[in-house]
Amino acid sequence: MSTRSFGRWMRRAGSLAICLIAWQMASSFRLDLGVVTFQNVPGPVNVAAAALEFLRSPRLYDHVSSSIRRVLAGYGIAAVAGVVLGLVIGRSRRLGDILETPLELLRPVPAVSWIPLAVLMFPSSEASMIFITFTGALFPILINTVHGVENVDPRLVASARSLGSTRTAMLFEVIVPGAAPNIVTGLVIGMGTAWFCLVTAEMISGQFGIGYYTWESYTLQNYPEIIVGMILIGLLGMGSSALLKAAGAALLPWHVKEGR
Repeated sequence: MSTRSFGRWMRRAGSLAICLIAWQMASSFRLDLGVVTFQNVPGPVNVAAAALEFLRSPRLYDHVSSSIRRVLAGYGIAAVAGVVLGLVIGRSRRLGDILETPLELLRPVPAVSWIPLAVLMFPSSEASMIFITFTGALFPILINTVHGVENVDPRLVASARSLGSTRTAMLFEVIVPGAAPNIVTGLVIGMGTAWFCLVTAEMISGQFGIGYYTWESYTLQNYPEIIVGMILIGLLGMGSSALLKAAGAALLPWHVKEGR
């Protein structure tokens, strides 16, 4: 590890340590600022003890595996649909006119507001939670794909046409590679929103999952476990996004930026 990289890691570790110390002090002294109070907020020590207990519990596998399975299903469908629709809208003006208006109408609707309708539309709560995850991940992927296609250098398109490129070759050899950085960005953002929407759906209609575990902890007044659930959600979301970023960097070596 270079000196520069070591310095970056030290700064990050230091900032995290400062946050944990401040949190512990606020919880220990039951700090009450009027607008924000820590009188009932457990400190990092209590949360760490609850996390160790949860890691030893057989519930861990049920909750985590349920959430991961739902995310993979909803996000996978959203990734395929978002990229395909984005390519179609970005390349075809006629189809774009047909598809873009209803999609733009639905895009501002929060995925959470779909929950009551999803419960009515789907026969099982499992399918409704996957649908909520799908709606949350779809639009970031779709929008970034459309922007990527529209921002492909027109000189590349003109050069390909002058060389006699077919529509299929144009799509897979010029448009998709040119839009790939935006597509990867959309996939990374979509993964984060997928976790957000899934956890919210699990709080309402789930029986297993990290969202259900977090909400159950609140109803049972197991406050340290609430934060354990929040941290676990953050770790799973951060880890899945990091995997997508790494995959994108491996597939797009020409687009990797130099480290800051």
